[in-house]
Amino acid sequence: MMATKGTKAIYPGTFDPPTNGHLDLIARASRIVDELVVAVLRNTQKGTPLFTVPERVEMLREATAEFANVSVTMFDGLLVDFAREQGAKAVLRGIRAISDYEYEFQMAMMNRKLDPELETLFMMPAEKYTYVSSRLIKGVFELGGDVTSLVPPNVVERLKQRVPGNGK
Repeated sequence: MMATKGTKAIYPGTFDPPTNGHLDLIARASRIVDELVVAVLRNTQKGTPLFTVPERVEMLREATAEFANVSVTMFDGLLVDFAREQGAKAVLRGIRAISDYEYEFQMAMMNRKLDPELETLFMMPAEKYTYVSSRLIKGVFELGGDVTSLVPPNVVERLKQRVPGNGK
């Protein structure tokens, strides 16, 4: 799908925590669409989050402040309903590996079934972030590993506050 004037897209996710891979996609998508809404999912089935939804929204707002056409909010319920409420024509999804594609393809097809007008845009992160996931960041940091090159500085500070004993 080629972006046209007035194209608004939603980039949904849990972002627990936001990574440089997320920011790479946000930066690149902000050059393609007129407006990008980064939407933090409120109710998730991915287990207990490290950060609250308001904390994730705040970290993303801080990290995306330089992008005039990017906003950050939260949502729950069906993505297609949220996209309709927002007047969005597309959903942005990141693909790091074939395993991501299989899951994302299913989601895109279900979204298409629920709203045939909503398109899904798949983007790959920069090569240096293809292995980075929020789950991996949390695990490495909790075990004392250095993740400073993989997350924004404001996220590093939040991780240090949340996970005692890791001063890296």
